[in-house]
Parts: sequence; structure tokens; C-alpha cells
Amino acid sequence: MLKPRDNPVLLIHKGGLYKTVNFGNPKYVGDPINAVRIFNEKVVDELMVIDIDASRHSREPNYVMIANLAKECR
Repeated sequence: MLKPRDNPVLLIHKGGLYKTVNFGNPKYVGDPINAVRIFNEKVVDELMVIDIDASRHSREPNYVMIANLAKECR
């Protein structure tokens, strides 16, 4: 039997981690690096990082932040 997978989604807005409802009304919930550390301890299978400002402002995602998050991943 297959084991359920844990795949959290990190929404990045203005360089921070935010919780949204249908990508609207963002509420700040913390630092993305700390969230990655917590998810490492919980041994999640994958992390999805979405820069919700990038498409809204027609720009590339913050690749430096993504690289920093990847360095923290197990």
C-alpha cells in the first residue's frame, strides 16, 4: 500500500512566507527559511515554492531566495 505524501506549499510575497485564501488577502506567517527547517524536522516529501508577486508584476521569481531555501532542504 502506498504511503500518503506530505507536500507543503510555501507562498512567497514581499520576501516573506504568507498564507492566502485563493491567493488573495495575504497574511504574514513567518520567515521562509524557518519554515523549511520545520518541514525538514517533519520529514516532508517535497516543498513547492510559489512567488506570488512574480506573475503579478511580470517578473522572474526570486532565484536567490529559492537557492537559499534549497540549501536548507535536507
